[in-house]
Amino acid sequence: MTINMIVPLEVGIACRDLPKLRAFYQDVMGFQFVSEIVVPAAKAAPSALSADGYTVVRLQTPYGERVKLLAPNTPPAQATATPAEYILDKPNASYLTFIVDDIDAAIATLLKAGSRFLTGAERVEARPGVYLAFCEDPEGNLLELVEYTDIEAYRPDLTDLKKGSN
Repeated sequence: MTINMIVPLEVGIACRDLPKLRAFYQDVMGFQFVSEIVVPAAKAAPSALSADGYTVVRLQTPYGERVKLLAPNTPPAQATATPAEYILDKPNASYLTFIVDDIDAAIATLLKAGSRFLTGAERVEARPGVYLAFCEDPEGNLLELVEYTDIEAYRPDLTDLKKGSN
């Protein structure tokens, strides 16, 4: 038996500056606000999320995935470890992938918003017809931008969905 998912994937991102991160994902990435909920310590501690309560903001992509930004009432101390040179050298590395139709335009938008690019200000050809770039959101969470010259070959399961939106 497998787990039966009933809605699109949701990703939780712990953050320190909730208003700043919310503005980034709404204003730069184009996500829509869904809700903001304050969870008191009495409910937060048993959930293993925070001893002192937290606020969660839910934002949604045009395709229905959601990002949950979670800010504890008492932010943790800033990490002081030296960052790894490469993404996969960091234990528990994770990143969000955004498949876009124009990676150069996306890079320009994120550069204008002040994002730092790990791959430089130009797209990188990962393999023929596949271009990527890695950058950071305002709190250092990693974002991957990917453009496929043949998206139908990569995601044939979405061909009917794309045709239905025309």
